[in-house]
Amino acid sequence: MLSPKKSLDILKRTNALLEGHFVLSSGLHSPKYIQCAKLLSFPNKAEMICKSLAKKIKKNYKKIDLILAPAVGGIIVGYEIGKILNKETIFCERVKGKFELRRGFSIKKGSKVLIVEDVITTGKSSMECVKLIKKAKALTIGFASIIDRSSKRSLKIKKKIISHLKIDVPTYEPNKIPEKLRLIPITTPGSRYIK
Repeated sequence: MLSPKKSLDILKRTNALLEGHFVLSSGLHSPKYIQCAKLLSFPNKAEMICKSLAKKIKKNYKKIDLILAPAVGGIIVGYEIGKILNKETIFCERVKGKFELRRGFSIKKGSKVLIVEDVITTGKSSMECVKLIKKAKALTIGFASIIDRSSKRSLKIKKKIISHLKIDVPTYEPNKIPEKLRLIPITTPGSRYIK
């Protein structure tokens, strides 16, 4: 398994973990920003991290019938984990703001489903996946992600999250930004702002 130090080094070298002063899509300010798409643009490095995550998943879940990943961020990670664990992997995508299974994907009744994401922050996407699994009368066995950057106060998931790396990403209301952070020029990252 990759050490946390080596993993952080990979995230920084691929620009998946940036440090500075960021305004997140939530409107909160943070000294760190995570964009796993940058990691995934380097398949060999992403593969090392996914293999390490797959080992943790194997240790924690003995029986997985299906992997479900939310689009867009979870698709590649779900695919890689599915390939390593030799499990069928599908994804859901938003249609009019709600996750749906499309493209002929389905969840068999009674199947044990693992939800896989790139980053879990609040768990909102994962919990929307849980609704699809319940609707199919299947069982959510757990949650896995490359990075868990959740905090207890905002996390909607009540089960354990299996992550390759847990990263503390402090966030601040616009009127409560620490002086040190306020001195750094603001960057507005995120897929919501990509043109």
